[in-house]
Amino acid sequence: MMPFVLEPIFKERIWGASELPAPYPQPEPGKPIGEVWLTALECTIAEGESAGTTLGELMPEFPLLMKVLLPKEKLSVQVHPNDAEAQRINEARGKTECWYVMQADAGAEVALGLKPGVRVEDLRAAIAEGRAEDKLQMVPVKAGDLVFVDAGTIHAIGPGMVVLETQQYSDVTYRLYDYGRPRELHLEAGLAVSKTGTEAGLTKPVEHPTYTRLVECEYFAVDELKLDTHGETKLEFSDKLQILVALDEGASLRSQEGDVQMHLPKGKAVVLPAGASYAVLAHSGGKVMRVLAP
Repeated sequence: MMPFVLEPIFKERIWGASELPAPYPQPEPGKPIGEVWLTALECTIAEGESAGTTLGELMPEFPLLMKVLLPKEKLSVQVHPNDAEAQRINEARGKTECWYVMQADAGAEVALGLKPGVRVEDLRAAIAEGRAEDKLQMVPVKAGDLVFVDAGTIHAIGPGMVVLETQQYSDVTYRLYDYGRPRELHLEAGLAVSKTGTEAGLTKPVEHPTYTRLVECEYFAVDELKLDTHGETKLEFSDKLQILVALDEGASLRSQEGDVQMHLPKGKAVVLPAGASYAVLAHSGGKVMRVLAP
């Protein structure tokens, strides 16, 4: 199967942005966009023989959902179940995720788990009193950071950043606290799967010759490619499904045999099915992220 580009889907959110960064189109007035879904099953293939076909029609069991998040207000405090907990309610999988911070204003931060010594029942009481944030561990973030969030971690994303999210393909979300906004909460189900001890936090990059490994877990690995502006960077792991997202213009993909060459459009997902060898060419610098499926 040849590599293909997916057209993103734009999701309106009350906490979203009224202006989107290039290359995305601007939202309608009064309809803020909070999420740009890059690998949703409903995303269509942009060009080639399969143009117009959805990802779900081509690959019904796609394992990962990638999004760009654009919060202009605080996201809700939420938690996701793990695989076993999700399967008990007839969902295929839980939701472990990570956030690559593309842009961040000064003072940007995320909530990751409870403060030391705080119990889940303490959070319940704080939610009832409208002071849930007092119990959360806040972590400052800056552009280039990678935040890992394992299932069971109570978490929230603050405003003033642009985030590239990689997650297990699951939409099981329990909203615990929403700053008084009139949306449904899932307090009992959410607290039941919440953990006080998690592996969530800022990760430490690991350098390799052709890429920097930002995070690795059983569900995905996220790399920043080291691009040679005077040559090409060979992509390893040809036995795995790979997703490339160019954060800047100026990069292209070439097959090892030379019979395939395609532009890597900024802000869109390019899916490389397993089984072929490719290289990335950076004509004018820029950054390309790679996500490996298990």
